[in-house]
Amino acid sequence: MDIAVLLLSMCFFFAIGMPIAYALALSSLVGALWIDLPVGAVMQQFASGVGKVSMLTIPFFVLAGAIMAEGGMARRLVDFAAVVVGFTRIRGGLSQVNILATTIMSGISGSSVADTSAIGSVMIPQMAAKGYPRVFATNVTISASLQAIIVPPSHNSVIYSLATGGVVSITSLFLAGVLPGLLLGFSLMVLCLFYAYRDKHPKGEPVPIRQAIKMLGDAVWGIVTLVIVLGGILTGVFTPIEAGAVACVWAFFVTMFIYRDYKWSELPLLVYKTLQTVAMVLTLVATASCFGYVAALMQMPAKMTEFFVAISSNKYVLLMWLNIMLLILGTALDLAPLLLICTPILLPVVKSFGIDPVHFGIVMLLNLGIGLLTPPVGTTLFVGCAIGKVSVDEVMRGIWPFYYVRGNGFWQLTT
Repeated sequence: MDIAVLLLSMCFFFAIGMPIAYALALSSLVGALWIDLPVGAVMQQFASGVGKVSMLTIPFFVLAGAIMAEGGMARRLVDFAAVVVGFTRIRGGLSQVNILATTIMSGISGSSVADTSAIGSVMIPQMAAKGYPRVFATNVTISASLQAIIVPPSHNSVIYSLATGGVVSITSLFLAGVLPGLLLGFSLMVLCLFYAYRDKHPKGEPVPIRQAIKMLGDAVWGIVTLVIVLGGILTGVFTPIEAGAVACVWAFFVTMFIYRDYKWSELPLLVYKTLQTVAMVLTLVATASCFGYVAALMQMPAKMTEFFVAISSNKYVLLMWLNIMLLILGTALDLAPLLLICTPILLPVVKSFGIDPVHFGIVMLLNLGIGLLTPPVGTTLFVGCAIGKVSVDEVMRGIWPFYYVRGNGFWQLTT
């Protein structure tokens, strides 16, 4: 009964349109009052939920990604990808450029929405001008941007680490996300190659040597950012927090003193937008911490474990059911809140079945991330449609093969 009160109150607040953070906070208070827990204990959990030093990773990488996305780096990365692909003269070259540029950008921004906005604003108009269908160009862009959910420095990997209470380190998640992210990018390239030969997409055009050298020289600074962030973390030179701070300084230096495409007068607005994003994320973390605390006192994780054990003792069967559940949940709520709500509940379950928490984290991120490409809360889908100037209905009719590619990569991750 205790758990029913907590979950029903949360669903009620969601149903009346209350913001997710407020719904989690109020349902936590309802649950606390139901079990006679002092309200002060919930408030203490609210403060301690955002009092971890590792939380600094989020604002650092959000600011660094915002500077790089708006400071001209995305356009130069597209030029770099165009040079690389252009020498092959492969059919459908622009779609391959799109995926390669997004893959590189994913290792810098850590955000699917930021990748879609930065790369899509450059690539979708170019692809449309060369005769590619706008719907196809939009689907390529938004599907490729899902790599940012799992490759370092993924913001959502940080959130998952925080939701585990430190059981899973940010560094281990970053390491675990590299190969799956590249696998997703490769699978999408194969799909686009199939479409290119079937629909006779134009071939890639080689870039003149002198122009290619200039493009590569401009793009080097962005590639160095990728080396600093990933290389520093993966080699142990930086902690994730330190890497985020260094990325901010480097991105600021490159944008303002080398590229010089961004005006100094625009910086305050950029910082303001970053603070809005960080405030939203931290509020979600704080309220979800309260919700998880009350759920733990109600023994929800233990009861969930008993429920799944009753279904089957096979970990692969458990993963199948969890995958289905997470896919459905991902279409109904945003990724970050679901990570914060579900992780404290499901982590004890998967650990009891002998499933590695790092492995489960990558599976969970990708499962829930697919929801970013589905209505009604598909943020990446809506941003891509706005940039591509196409309707959601048109995109949804053509996106099913891309879902298959995402799902195929996902099943390889779970086995």
